[in-house]
Amino acid sequence: MITLNQRLLKVSEFIKQGTLADIGSDHAYLPIFAIQSNLSTKAIAGEVIKGPFEAAQKNVNANELDNEIEVRLGDGLSVIRDNEQIDNITICGMGGPLIAKILEEGQHKLHSHPRLILQSNIQTQNVRTLLQSIQYKILDEIILEEKGHIYEIVIAEYQTSPFEYNEYELKFGPILLENKNKHFYNKWERELKALEKIKQQLNPELHLHRYNEIESEIKLIKEVLNSES
Repeated sequence: MITLNQRLLKVSEFIKQGTLADIGSDHAYLPIFAIQSNLSTKAIAGEVIKGPFEAAQKNVNANELDNEIEVRLGDGLSVIRDNEQIDNITICGMGGPLIAKILEEGQHKLHSHPRLILQSNIQTQNVRTLLQSIQYKILDEIILEEKGHIYEIVIAEYQTSPFEYNEYELKFGPILLENKNKHFYNKWERELKALEKIKQQLNPELHLHRYNEIESEIKLIKEVLNSES
């Protein structure tokens, strides 16, 4: 039985029964675990880089799961065939802008309305903004810390009725705002320090637009950190 790190183990908790497409699968740890744990019946491990693609193939083969997991080389959601029924898509260990780009470019592959389980390392706001634009509503959000890094996991499903997130929900997360834990405070206190450092290095006259942007962001973060959950 394969062992996952804390981050991927938490992601696995949200995989619903059926098929899984893991995009940017690296060593295919998550699909292997999902099959071994009976979370999924079939899985695709998608990888765009040849080295990790070959590593994923070796791992799948070593775990004797060649019949259950297909490792495919390709960019983003292009590894999913047009006629395939996919119940879950996981995209983990990337920046928010890249996850958003993958979903936007491959949104025609979401025809079967799979659950999306997305774990971003930075800038999750990009992910939430994209999800809203493709009618995927956030079901749950997790924030956790592992080896000094803070990660956010967003779980979303297709929604037919209209909904809209406000500025705070897009930036901080609609669920995370309601359940602010120590990792939430750690993340945004770090972010605040970084922004204040940048602000000190800017000349308000020479960099007026950027200075005002940072000022607004600092104000927003302070407001959220100082407000009651």
